[in-house]
Amino acid sequence: MPQALVIHGAQDLRIEETPAETLGEQQLRVHMRAGGICGSDLHYYQHGGFGTVRVKQPMVLGHEVSGQVVAVGQQVQGVAVGQRVAISPSRPCGQCLYCQKGQHSHCLHMRFYGSAMPWPHIQGAFRQEMIIEAWQAHAVADSVSDGEAAMAEPLSVALHAVRRAGQLAGARVLVTGCGPIGALCVLAARWAGAAQVVATDITDQTLARARLVGADHTINTATTPDGLAGYKAHKGHFDVLIEASGNANALVAAFEVVRPRGVIVQVGTGGDTSIPLNVLVAKEFEWRGSFRFHEEFALAVDLMNQRRVDVKPLISHSLPHTEYARAFALAADRTQAMKVQLTFA
Repeated sequence: MPQALVIHGAQDLRIEETPAETLGEQQLRVHMRAGGICGSDLHYYQHGGFGTVRVKQPMVLGHEVSGQVVAVGQQVQGVAVGQRVAISPSRPCGQCLYCQKGQHSHCLHMRFYGSAMPWPHIQGAFRQEMIIEAWQAHAVADSVSDGEAAMAEPLSVALHAVRRAGQLAGARVLVTGCGPIGALCVLAARWAGAAQVVATDITDQTLARARLVGADHTINTATTPDGLAGYKAHKGHFDVLIEASGNANALVAAFEVVRPRGVIVQVGTGGDTSIPLNVLVAKEFEWRGSFRFHEEFALAVDLMNQRRVDVKPLISHSLPHTEYARAFALAADRTQAMKVQLTFA
């Protein structure tokens, strides 16, 4: 039976055998090739959840995955055995109010891989083999590696954030927080035509990778706390702030360097926080949330297939799934790692 990585609680991740699933007529059986460890996976592993979301039953982790098709349902067309695919973990119902509006990321019945938000939990994709719906599979070019294909999911998050920002052609963009999502926001902003991208973080390793994917200038705010001071003149320099750290201090500090009527896209989450409402009002900011993605997944794969973006500089480690303990320890160490991925033999 195929193996899976199953979380039972904080610091309790196990390799377990899972029964083979029955293949439906419009489904694919996929052997997993690569899976990236996300921040939510880390929270489940380290703390058993985040905020009010807790692991209440054994759950397979993982949602950033790619694989190879090993069997095709009878009614599936256009997909052949052997095809390598990136797999979208976003499975909206298609019927609810928000799906009908085209706001699929807000689906009332979303089944997003590896999520303890609903009950029962939605099982994830860190497993050797699984059944998926044919529409979840996006073919990847021969030039795209398995690891790159697994980056389609976090790249989609960044593309959605850029879409929420609006027109970026010619814009001056500040990205605060350069973990995997923040660094991908740098890449996405550059792809979207930003004239300047400045990035901040508190570790040199992450900032070095942000430069590799398009940042013009980077600032370590831990070693250079006044590094943004030069951007305060004339009520602010930046047209758009993409806040990917979830840190209240980073957000408030950035308020000083965003111009009046600038757009703030909040991607990072960090719980309740206090903000200077007087500044928000006086500078007439537009503060927009950005949550997950849906249609951007196809765009992410297309951009990689056409080699219009390069996510390889952000993949720092790749380990067999049997070395999950080492992989999760690396993923938690931002001085060493950016994106840590698992492989499935």
